Amino acid sequence: MDLKFEKEALFWINEPKNYTIKETEIVIDTEPGTDFWQRTYYGFQNDNAPALLIKTSEQYFSFLVRTEFDSRHRFDQCGVIVYQNSENWIKASIEYENETFQRLGSVVTNLGYSDWATTDIPASQKYMYYRLSRRKQDFCMENSYDGVNYKQMRIAHLFEGDNEIQLGIYACSPEHSTFKAVFTEIAFTECQWKEHK
Repeated sequence: MDLKFEKEALFWINEPKNYTIKETEIVIDTEPGTDFWQRTYYGFQNDNAPALLIKTSEQYFSFLVRTEFDSRHRFDQCGVIVYQNSENWIKASIEYENETFQRLGSVVTNLGYSDWATTDIPASQKYMYYRLSRRKQDFCMENSYDGVNYKQMRIAHLFEGDNEIQLGIYACSPEHSTFKAVFTEIAFTECQWKEHK
């Protein structure tokens, strides 16, 4: 697998004011009023969150990352993303809700409409591993508490996810807050999402 999340190949969608990119760690300081969401239920459209991406036409692979965060305000979030354009993208993250719980979940946006699938986890959880796997236009999102044992969050199809895609990490604070999101252990591997037989 030749894919690498190397500085020379990275580019920003909505570059944040404060961030650092090191060989083994990427840190994003979120800015208030930033988010990715399209239309469904809430009616509004937000497309101003920072995402650090890489382009690839590789059809079969897995992308892994560990996130650590000190989020403490409603909807604060950081995780993985495939971002084609404002109306076609996928993200998986934890969104802070209150002092009791937060939502581990994913959003799939096709043709300008977002959905949101979640499960509640304790608000005290301040790190998470993600594994995003691609098989052509289909994607599998998984999470892990130890970076070894992964559980499926979701399988999804991205209508504009054929050929070249843009994927990477993101962090945002949709309301009036800011927090530090730390991304480590970033790697590409052979596709860990096995073919269904």
